[in-house]
Amino acid sequence: METITRVETFLVAPRWLFVRVETSGGLVGWGEASCEGRSETVRTAVHQLAEYLIGQDPFRIEDHWQVMSKGSFYRHGVILSSAVAGLDQALWDLLGKSVGLPVHVLLGGPVRDRVRVYCWVGGDEPAEVADQIAQVVEEGMTAVKMNASGRMKPLGTPASLQGVYDRVAAAREVLGADRDVAVDLHGRFTLATARRLARLLEPLSPFFLEEPVAPENSHLIGQVVASTVTPVSTGERLYTRQEFLPVLQAGIAVAQPDLSHAGGISEVRRIASLCETFDVALAPHSPLGPLALASSLQVAFATPNHLIQEQSIGIHYNEDAEVLDYVVDREPFRFVDGHVERFTGPGLGIEVDEARVREADRRGHAWRNPVWRHDDGGFAEW
Repeated sequence: METITRVETFLVAPRWLFVRVETSGGLVGWGEASCEGRSETVRTAVHQLAEYLIGQDPFRIEDHWQVMSKGSFYRHGVILSSAVAGLDQALWDLLGKSVGLPVHVLLGGPVRDRVRVYCWVGGDEPAEVADQIAQVVEEGMTAVKMNASGRMKPLGTPASLQGVYDRVAAAREVLGADRDVAVDLHGRFTLATARRLARLLEPLSPFFLEEPVAPENSHLIGQVVASTVTPVSTGERLYTRQEFLPVLQAGIAVAQPDLSHAGGISEVRRIASLCETFDVALAPHSPLGPLALASSLQVAFATPNHLIQEQSIGIHYNEDAEVLDYVVDREPFRFVDGHVERFTGPGLGIEVDEARVREADRRGHAWRNPVWRHDDGGFAEW
């Protein structure tokens, strides 16, 4: 019987944590357990879970997910869930490679031939936003996402709200009516300010308003939903079906679990099915590395209610390394008219440049998000 013989982790720039699982038969599976700003902590959790996995049958994926997620009396939370996610992805990669099939085939087969993706654009001034969007439109993109603002006071000033409107208006002017702009509030807004902004942006028809309130205030998101006709999305900081249920009941239109935080391929597939019962679309969060993106795309190819996929090639967070630096063949990630064509390779469908990963791990990283403060010195949401 094939057994798991080795679990390794690699802390690689700019802010990612890769997981490698090897079997007694020489198969190797890869996953991504990146947890931005906490990857070193997740690394420890991965190796604790590896104590259980070593010697086990690698193909009992669901059983392993149950034990890793629930086998400790104290459970849940982003650290454990991210560790489980990376290992779960690696086990699915192993299974696909063992039978020579892509993961999406093992999930029931493809429901689409290509997946729409969006890219990030930035800029503090409308002219900068317009220039960046014009460039990505020329490259074939049909959808973009932008941050609504920087730090935002509890009750946003008229000037700060008008600044958001002006930037989104500049984006809409370049994109026209046939392309989409999503607006990320990043949990920086209070309920009152989010409601004001949502109403203000309605004439610009945003694709969706993302994370209008912080995740610990998910019980308030229904009030945002009720205040606007614009689709509301959330989920990058929710990690289980149970955490998604209240926001689905509150009326969100788009769910955004992260394949490297929300328990991996196994749990996100279940979240997607739960979303179907609420007529909610899936748009996984993924400003991470190539393994998180490949895992997200494998789910996308097999998920009927998938809407669009985030990806971080060229994103402003990526310093010292890029998404495609760690893969041997970049072709699977080639964009065609704002889409990624269906993967055909086994497992996650990509080949990791292992030598490059091991070299990067020797340097490591200690990425941390900035800590923001308001003018009065008080803490501000980043």
